[in-house]
Amino acid sequence: MSAIGTKRPINKFLGIPYAQAPIANLRWQKPKSATPWQGVLDATQYAPDCMQVPFMGDLAPLKGPLSEDCLYLNIWTPAQDAIRKRPVMVWIHGGGFVNGGSSAAIYSGQSFAESGVVFVSFNYRLGRFGFFAHPELSEQSKNTPVGNYGLMDQIAALKWVKNNITHFGGDPNNVTLFGESAGGRSVNVHMLSPQSEGFFHKVIVQSGGGRSDSTETVVYLNKKGTRGNLSAEDAGVQFAKSVGINTNDKEALAKLRALPAEKVLSGLNMMNANTPTYSGPMIDSSIVLTTDEVGFAQGQQKKIPLFIGSTDFEWGFLKDYNPQGAIAIATETLKSVNNRVQFTKAYLPFVLAKNGELNYPLLGSMIFGDKRFVEPARYIASKASMNDQPIWLYRFNYVPSQLKGKVDGAYHATEIPFVFNILEQNLSASQNDFKVASAMHTAWVRFAKYSDPSPKQGSAWPTYNAKDNRIIEFNENGSEVKQDPLANRLNEITNLISQ
Repeated sequence: MSAIGTKRPINKFLGIPYAQAPIANLRWQKPKSATPWQGVLDATQYAPDCMQVPFMGDLAPLKGPLSEDCLYLNIWTPAQDAIRKRPVMVWIHGGGFVNGGSSAAIYSGQSFAESGVVFVSFNYRLGRFGFFAHPELSEQSKNTPVGNYGLMDQIAALKWVKNNITHFGGDPNNVTLFGESAGGRSVNVHMLSPQSEGFFHKVIVQSGGGRSDSTETVVYLNKKGTRGNLSAEDAGVQFAKSVGINTNDKEALAKLRALPAEKVLSGLNMMNANTPTYSGPMIDSSIVLTTDEVGFAQGQQKKIPLFIGSTDFEWGFLKDYNPQGAIAIATETLKSVNNRVQFTKAYLPFVLAKNGELNYPLLGSMIFGDKRFVEPARYIASKASMNDQPIWLYRFNYVPSQLKGKVDGAYHATEIPFVFNILEQNLSASQNDFKVASAMHTAWVRFAKYSDPSPKQGSAWPTYNAKDNRIIEFNENGSEVKQDPLANRLNEITNLISQ
């Protein structure tokens, strides 16, 4: 389907199946290759996104239908000129592994195609459909991976791209894998997973974390982890019991697969995913061998170009959404740090209220975001830079014109419209907003094309190393190379994690 009103001729193909529908007996199985279709496939509409429960405040809301039959991908490509194979960018959406989908308007690949890139997005199973373990599943699937079905879907999509993208003008030997939040976390996983070998050649990680051991819970397939002392199989058993299925029932697996999709969902979404009946991604000794933190520290990652970063105030919304929770984070952190005076001094320039007192909701929000996303991005960059691979560390701290004076920094996921360069959808966007979007989008495209995000004009951006600590900041001026302005804050978080 040709796109009308674009800056250059492009084609888009929506709703292409990359695997069979994971329904009935294929629920909780490794994805099977898609069945070839007869005739011409109608690729003019998005396929349904994967089953989930929407939540208020989603920055990438879905407007279309939801279904278990959701393993489809979408491709935007420059109109075929048959001159050369073009670089490919494959996007993994975020949503905490329980929400999200490729049909969100914010993930349109139009600008990437206009910039000469073949862009691919896809759906993968979410929530209990995508991350589920049970002793009966392990027993039935002795020779195949179990549990991380959403990650298996991602690998299946990457395999499809490798085998088929030449038909869309793409180069299967020049693939950039990128994602944000859970999508960024997925990219970290694929950097470490032997099952993902050969499917991509460079990566961009946007707010993907990376300190799993220290800042998040760790879940194992069949041994106790740090999430409520449960294994993923324990969570599966708990869920089965919650719907009246006993573990000793010989028909337990058949009954679980026969459950209506709404019963499997049971209201699970981003707001309530921390439940003993849901595990999320797990260490399974097949796809996920270890945590990001350990894997990168040991140099297990693929030695390929890496562009990684975060926003500057990732969890800024916490102070408004849950101020008491933010205050509790600040209070408990100040109690636990070895040097409270030094820690407070590092944060003081950012959290001092007009009356000269600490703004505790602001401090707690900042600590949480730094600990979960900002410092981990620096950690991953630092560890990867020791292995002679080109690394660039970026930070997005731009506040759109319409939000200036209303927020204290760039919140989680607010960089996405700038990366995708889709501000035309926002009638209140300013010329400066467009300038920042152009700078950011250009960096992503140049990284895909040349394995280096540096702008065409001017000096090359320095690769990251912990000693120089120079980052690429996307700000009011578009982009700048500078010493990390959050270095003192992040050093305190590193010390806190290392205590």
